[in-house]
Amino acid sequence: MAKPTIDNTERAFSFLKVNKRQTKPRTQGVTEIRGPYYTPMGKHYLQDILETMGAYVDTLKFAGGSFSLMPRQVVKELIDICHAHNVRVSTGGFIEYVLTQGSDAVNLYIQECKEIGFDIIEISSGFITVPTEDLVRLVEKVQKAGLHAKPEVGIQFGSGGASAVAELEAEGTRDPEWAILQARRFLEAGAHMIMIESEGITENVKVWRTDAVSRIINVLGLEKVMFEASDPEVFTWYIKNYGPEVNLFVDHSQIVQLESLRSGIWGTKSLWGRVLTYKS
Repeated sequence: MAKPTIDNTERAFSFLKVNKRQTKPRTQGVTEIRGPYYTPMGKHYLQDILETMGAYVDTLKFAGGSFSLMPRQVVKELIDICHAHNVRVSTGGFIEYVLTQGSDAVNLYIQECKEIGFDIIEISSGFITVPTEDLVRLVEKVQKAGLHAKPEVGIQFGSGGASAVAELEAEGTRDPEWAILQARRFLEAGAHMIMIESEGITENVKVWRTDAVSRIINVLGLEKVMFEASDPEVFTWYIKNYGPEVNLFVDHSQIVQLESLRSGIWGTKSLWGRVLTYKS
C-alpha cells in the first residue's frame, strides 16, 4: 500500500501574506534540489529537510551517480521518503557514464531506475560527444519505459565536473543556437523538461553569458526549461530578471534562501520587497 502524502501546506504565521505559489505538482517555479554528492544524505537528514521545507521542493536530484555507490535498499528508502512528500526523484546526469558501457548497460540502467522507484532520468552528455538523434532515441526510450526524460543541454563542452575556468576556456563554447536546436528536438520527442547546464553561462566563466539565457528563454519560454543555479548570486539574478516562477536547480542547503526570494518575504538589497506575483 502506498504511503499517504504528507501535507505541509498549513504554514506558521499564516496571517502574513506571501506570494501565491502553484501547489504540487507545479509547472512553474519548480525547484529541484541536489541530493547526495558534495555531502552524504541519509534518510534522517532528508526527512528533516522535507518535514520543514518539503512544500517547496519539487524534485530531489542525485548527482554524480552517487546512488550507484549506496546500498540498494537505502536508495529505495530515500526515494520512498521523497514520494511521501510528493517530491519526484531524478537520477541526475549519470547516463553518459552508462553509455560508455554499451547499449545493454543502458537498457539495464533504465530498467533498474524504474524498479527502484526513480521518476526522472536526466540525459546528459557534457563529457562525451553523442549525435543529437541518438540522444533523441534515448529520450524516447526513457519515455516508453514510463519514466520522465530530462535532457541536459549547454554551451560548454566538458561541463558537469570541477574543471578550472582556464581548462574550460581552452575547450571553447558552442553557439547557444545549437543548444536551443537540441532542446527543441528533445521536447518534440516528449522530454519532460530541459535542464540548462550552468557551466559556460554563469559557472566557471569570467563574465556571465546572460545573452545565452535570454535567447534560450525567448525561444523556449520558461515552463519547459530549468536553469542550474547552485549559487545564491546566480539564483537571485534569475529571480530578479525572470520572476519567482522561473524553474531552478539549487543545492539542498539553499532551499530556504531560494524560497524566501520566491515568496517575497526576504531578499538582498536589490530584491527586498520587490518580488511580487498577482493571482486573481
